[in-house]
Amino acid sequence: MTNTSNHYSRTRTMVEGALMIALSTVLSMIQIPLMPHGGSITLVSMLPILMMSYRHGVSWGLLTAFLNSMIQFVLGIDNLAYCQTLGAQLGCVLLDYLLAFTALGLAGAIAKPFSNRTAGIGVSAFAVCLLRYLCSFLSGYIVWKDYDYAFSWMSEVGFSGIASMGENALCWLYSAVYNATYMIPEAIITTAAAVILYKAAPKLFEKD
Repeated sequence: MTNTSNHYSRTRTMVEGALMIALSTVLSMIQIPLMPHGGSITLVSMLPILMMSYRHGVSWGLLTAFLNSMIQFVLGIDNLAYCQTLGAQLGCVLLDYLLAFTALGLAGAIAKPFSNRTAGIGVSAFAVCLLRYLCSFLSGYIVWKDYDYAFSWMSEVGFSGIASMGENALCWLYSAVYNATYMIPEAIITTAAAVILYKAAPKLFEKD
């Protein structure tokens, strides 16, 4: 009886994970484009993956997040055409997709030590969003480094003193600012949505 119950539980969790991935994919297609070369705010598309981690723990969370990262990669595979080397393509796959989206599965582990569940969800949601931002920040320099474009864009948005900056410093700064313009608002929105949803329906964040 126990084996049958465990099998049912695993099957149910797998189905739930598939539904969360599908929901995340749909929400990721509802975008507010902000940046000319990639970068938009979605309709809390990361939240379903976070909830999987909260409900079923880090193992299921990471598995669900990894499978979601593969789908996001397939949806954005055309971006590889803009990578000029094989190394850049590998960096794009890892930093823009696999690592960036798989990191979302850590939410449950980060939230677990908090005695205050609301605080744990808020901190963990923002933390994993920042991990995704870190991946995008690294990718902006390692994969997409372009001094001329970085200088032009930074000048257009009004950054002063960049003419005296070295090439590497400017490209790091550009990546930090460029990716922050859409990732930080998305992180704030996702965190707020997670906390509000938890306060309204806490059972959604707990395993049945």
